Amino acid sequence: MPQSREMNRRIVLDSRPHGAPTPDNFRLETTRLPKPTEGQVLLRTVYLSLDPYMRGRMSDAPSYAPPVEIGEVMVGGTVCRVEQSMHPDFEQGDWVLGYTGWQDYAVSDGKELIPLGQELEHPSRSLGVLGMPGFTAYMGLLDIGQPKPGETVVVAAATGAVGSVVGQIAKLKGCRVVGIAGGPTKCEAGIETFGFDRCIDHYAPDFVKQLADACPQGIDVYFESVGGKVFDAVLPLLNVKARIPVCGLIAHYNDTQLPDGPDRLPLLMQTMLVRRIKAQGFIIFDDYGSRYGEFLSEMTPWVAEGKVKFIEDVVEELENAPSSFIGLLEGKNFGKLVVHVGEDC
Repeated sequence: MPQSREMNRRIVLDSRPHGAPTPDNFRLETTRLPKPTEGQVLLRTVYLSLDPYMRGRMSDAPSYAPPVEIGEVMVGGTVCRVEQSMHPDFEQGDWVLGYTGWQDYAVSDGKELIPLGQELEHPSRSLGVLGMPGFTAYMGLLDIGQPKPGETVVVAAATGAVGSVVGQIAKLKGCRVVGIAGGPTKCEAGIETFGFDRCIDHYAPDFVKQLADACPQGIDVYFESVGGKVFDAVLPLLNVKARIPVCGLIAHYNDTQLPDGPDRLPLLMQTMLVRRIKAQGFIIFDDYGSRYGEFLSEMTPWVAEGKVKFIEDVVEELENAPSSFIGLLEGKNFGKLVVHVGEDC
């Protein structure tokens, strides 16, 4: 169903998942358009970002951000047009980057909006390479990872929205880059499109050996977004004073209990102590929001000059957001996943 100028489609959380989300955890509603009052703007969603962190918001377990309540709109970053403005800082037709979630329309007081101007040639990029994923890659790698020329950088989910940018920035900084991705097609893109030195398929039966062979000098920086068996393979290869920026653990988002097998914590702690490893988690806008302009000033010309490439996986229609999100958690997407919700004009 196409976007209407009279009604508001919204996808709400209908129930909390136990394990992997299913379509039954979501509900599509249709309501009247919200109306802005003095000091507010009415926003129309054009692109919606789908990201792994949303799985955590579906749970009511303690986390760094409050959960989505049952019956409330699913959270998510959006690129929107200003449809009506009663706010002095915004005009009708302006593009803005917001956080209005899985719906066609929303009202905002402007406090959390980032203006993008009246003309925007590639709106969806503000949700990917020039948005939160690119920002995550830039700050996590450069501020926490601090790569040095000649070092080996390994990046998980290497052809995803964050990982692909991590690897390319590392190459720009003179590093040797080894990506880890799922399947031959993604691994080929890691080398041919994104310029990694190697890209290892974590589905391969000899994945552990292939990764070790690809890192003969060990690993100096490991950009973590996966966890699970990928981190198990990385851990013994970490060099003294290796750095680990941690932005996610997608392999564990659907866990309902601790994994089977021996307790790995003593090995992890011993390795961190003996090799003096630095591991730091970060929440990008909480920790680095004030540096977004710095990121854009460097990333924008890199993208324009073709030094940083990207792949977008664009899904049409808001109704397809739940199934696409479920596929994202299963690794079915290729590149930055966005939903084209409404017309650009």
